[in-house]
Amino acid sequence: MEPVSPQTPEPPRDGLGCHGGKQQLAQAAAAAGKSEVLAQYAADYPVGPHDQPQSMCPAFGSLRVGLRMRRTATVLCGSACCVYGLTFTSHFYGARRSVGYVPFNSETLVTGKLFEDIREAVFKLADPEHYDAVVVINLCVPTASGVPLKILPKEINGVRIIGIDVPGFGVPTHAEAKDVLAAAMLKYARAEAEKGPVQAPRSGRTARPTITLLGEMFPVDPVTIGMLLDPLELAAGPVVPTREWRELYAALDCAAVAAIHPFYTASLREFEAAGRKVFGSAPVGSDGTAAWLEAVGDACGIAAQKIGAAKDKCLPMIRAALSAKPIKGRITLSGYEGSELLVARLLIESGADVRYVGTACPRTPWSNADREWLEGKGVRVQYRASLEQDLAAMQEFEPDLAIGTTPVVQKAKQQAIPALYFTNLISARPLIGVAGAGSLAQVICAALGNQARFDEFQSFFADTGEGAAAGIWQDVPHDRPEFREQHKRQLAKAAAKRKSEEMV
Repeated sequence: MEPVSPQTPEPPRDGLGCHGGKQQLAQAAAAAGKSEVLAQYAADYPVGPHDQPQSMCPAFGSLRVGLRMRRTATVLCGSACCVYGLTFTSHFYGARRSVGYVPFNSETLVTGKLFEDIREAVFKLADPEHYDAVVVINLCVPTASGVPLKILPKEINGVRIIGIDVPGFGVPTHAEAKDVLAAAMLKYARAEAEKGPVQAPRSGRTARPTITLLGEMFPVDPVTIGMLLDPLELAAGPVVPTREWRELYAALDCAAVAAIHPFYTASLREFEAAGRKVFGSAPVGSDGTAAWLEAVGDACGIAAQKIGAAKDKCLPMIRAALSAKPIKGRITLSGYEGSELLVARLLIESGADVRYVGTACPRTPWSNADREWLEGKGVRVQYRASLEQDLAAMQEFEPDLAIGTTPVVQKAKQQAIPALYFTNLISARPLIGVAGAGSLAQVICAALGNQARFDEFQSFFADTGEGAAAGIWQDVPHDRPEFREQHKRQLAKAAAKRKSEEMV
């Protein structure tokens, strides 16, 4: 088959690279035919008043989803520095598969040769003996330049081809980038299922109606949810993002969808297109579990008596587990995984005094139940939280423990406040049902008990200074702000000179 050449994109203007600035990149992408994609992202993932939270490259989310799936090849197309960083981060977080890369230079980018290189790479990878799907991800520069992945073949030798744009100037966080790829796969799988019989999941089909679980979860949590659903004569379905293509069909073939992570807007659109009901929150703590079981019953038409029996079976055990490991202390919490509100609920039911919850993810209808419950407990909930807002909350509430992102933890420890990194130490633990009740207590209580050690550290290092004056000095360096101002004026003068020369 002869390759079909796309329309050659407009040559990028000088400075159109990852350093070119979000506004310039977005304008270039719109001019290159990506306005529809960017408009959909803007609708699905609205940003906050400060524009975009500070977090890692969003493409990491889509890459993570692809690398976790069996028989799926994932290919990046972007600047070499970006691909290196994403590859490093993926393997740091345990990826066991190679990351494909289609390099480019200015010539291949502006002549359309880059698209031909991508197409050639996809044809080489599309081996049905090894893969069910090949995922190609455009990063910032190829997206801004209009590299048209949508005209790649939809299928080659029985291997599905999925092309998506995941630019940092269009997708706010890596959590939402998981939704971009998950939704693209669900849409493809839904179209296949509508055409006729599809492959059953590896574990086989359950005889009971299932509840699909939307959002990455700790491995034991779906098992616990299955136990909670058993008295209702329901079963836990696949977790989306899935670990294999055939699980997508089972995820679509469900009684209802539980939006455990409520920001998967595009994926939920696919489930609703398939006629599936959606409900939010998760069975965390006693209140959360009771409300969640009622939501399941409402979505699936379960009798109130049966829901009551299910609550009577699990709630006493959850309450006992919560009271057995109480948490005492004031806590501020922030993160970018999407489960922050759920963790805050569990901490409060464990006895903690939670004052602030910041999440990098947006507010959606499916997080309203959690937000309303938290606000009813006097908690300030901040969607699209910036680092500055997280730090301001820590200063305002003076917590006994700060849970947050790496810079929040760093700042807290500098101020002798015990702190825990949300992603590695909090979100990587069970949250659901009896298993979740008390699961956080050990690490939280241990951190709260470290205040004396932090006070000792602060006392010991008190005379060593900070910033440019850090260290042991005979003559402590003095700040010279006039030198910085002079250097700033020199830089501004040089920039003005360059701009005037460009205009000549």
